[in-house]
Amino acid sequence: MPAASPHHPPSTRVAVLLAVLAALAAALGTAVLVRADAGLSVRQVTVDGVPMTEVRAGPPAPDVRRPGVVIAHGFAGSARLMRPLADTVARRGAVALLFDFAGHGANPARLGPDMSPATLAADLDAAVRYLRSRPDVDPAQIMLVGHSMGAGAVTRYAAGHPEIARTVAISLPDAGELPPGRPAELLLIVGGAEFPAFRRAADDAVGRGAAVGRRPAVVVPGVEHISVLFAPRTHEEIADWLPSVDGTASPRPLVRLAGAALLVLAFAVGVVPVAALLLGRRGTAGSEAGAPLRGLTLLGLVVLASGLAAAVATVLPANRLPLAVGGYVSGFLLVSGVLLSGGQHWLTAATRVPGVISAPGATLGGTGRRTPARTAVAAVALTAYAVLAVGLPIHLGLTSALPVGARWWLLPLVVGACLLFLLGVEQVAAGLTRRRLLVVAVTVLVLSTSAVLGLAPGFVLLVVPLFAVLLGWHVLWAAVLRRYATPRWLPALVGAALLGWPIVTTLPLR
Repeated sequence: MPAASPHHPPSTRVAVLLAVLAALAAALGTAVLVRADAGLSVRQVTVDGVPMTEVRAGPPAPDVRRPGVVIAHGFAGSARLMRPLADTVARRGAVALLFDFAGHGANPARLGPDMSPATLAADLDAAVRYLRSRPDVDPAQIMLVGHSMGAGAVTRYAAGHPEIARTVAISLPDAGELPPGRPAELLLIVGGAEFPAFRRAADDAVGRGAAVGRRPAVVVPGVEHISVLFAPRTHEEIADWLPSVDGTASPRPLVRLAGAALLVLAFAVGVVPVAALLLGRRGTAGSEAGAPLRGLTLLGLVVLASGLAAAVATVLPANRLPLAVGGYVSGFLLVSGVLLSGGQHWLTAATRVPGVISAPGATLGGTGRRTPARTAVAAVALTAYAVLAVGLPIHLGLTSALPVGARWWLLPLVVGACLLFLLGVEQVAAGLTRRRLLVVAVTVLVLSTSAVLGLAPGFVLLVVPLFAVLLGWHVLWAAVLRRYATPRWLPALVGAALLGWPIVTTLPLR
């Protein structure tokens, strides 16, 4: 099969084959996600304003008392992120209870700018009280499991509530508030590839005399702060730490991730047939307004724009948005986009770079111009497709990705900042994929460096990998859409939805 020309969209045959592949991947991913719930009974409740999810093997049986496990997520996590752990302990015979801390997931309440321990403790206490009240839960066998911020919350809670049978702290950020020897039954788990501070916190907890059972702390090799939650070793250790078990099912921590990955594949390859359907089979793009900036000139502009944006973003009003980390990132993207666009125009005029200004619109196979109405319909449909492509796999297989509360009015603000940034990327890239990749790589590097230097919130370092993946996804989709002679703003708009939706729906409300 001949390869597609760099100046024309793929052939109809390629589009049809990719549509079939997308359909197969979507069907298989859906089947995997449905299979992940097999044999489990799930119930959603809200207690004292806190959304909770009960997970158990089979329906409740009041005549049988089981251990209860409250599972607390970390900063920028959600109950959905911890669902594989709930599946594991439920299949081992316990009743698992997941919940969303204030500002996270489906909880529209604000966490507050200082991650108030009192707020975390109140939400956790509501979850413990509710689980203890369930007729099939043994109130004397309550175990707490927490990750990162949640690990700090559960250890503090267990230290003050000796009736808690056992506690598991995954990636404990700080052990400074734990009294000597408390909690009495504490299991510490840390990823081997995490930042050193998490390992030091585990060692500090051991040094304070906490009775941690079989060994001081479990180091899971080869995993970092997020992937430690999906490591089979982590799940085995937690299942073995249950006060009592009557199940022997092996953990399957990667099932939901695998289903989500198949959905991502379906949406990623499906953009080609969708674009062909919405935009037409052939297109001839006009030349860019001015030739692209060259070599070191482009690199210098991108580095300067990103560096200035990293510094300016620290004092922008965007930091006052009730979205932790997201306010800084939005300001960074907005300023960077404005500087990229403005810098490109200035350099082009100053150096008199030759180029041919394209006529407005784009031709379709030599048969006439694409109508504005068709372009508008395509833009709306492709933007909706992008939201589904990023939101659905994340929500079903990773973490909560549905807007609640203030997230609804934050969406247009953050997506708007992403749009300005991606318009700047399209401006300096001049339709060339390798230049988009250069801009994206420099942006990610500068954003990471700003976090190391203290300009950006430190948590940025933990979300940079996902940020880079989303930007890379945009680069691929932009290359596809530009082959259909779309206006520059259309791939930028679609990319803004890809990038902005996860920022707004996953980062905490404060």
